Amino acid sequence: MIAFLSGMVAMGFLVAALLFFRFWRKTRDALFIAFGVAFCLFALNEGLELLPDLGHAGSLAFLPRLLGFCLLIVAILAKNL
Repeated sequence: MIAFLSGMVAMGFLVAALLFFRFWRKTRDALFIAFGVAFCLFALNEGLELLPDLGHAGSLAFLPRLLGFCLLIVAILAKNL
């Protein structure tokens, strides 16, 4: 059941990413492409959490989430400056 729900969350992230990519295609605003890539990274993170024991690399499964949030922060700051 957890795998199913995690897959649904990942699908939601990918749908949001596709919407941001569509907005980017209409406006060519870099903020939308950054949000789309970040949501793709969040979906990747959901998939990596489902992998069986990663051994010493288990904490690396959260790296896409960290990169996604860093990308969002940089994109918002760049848009406002």
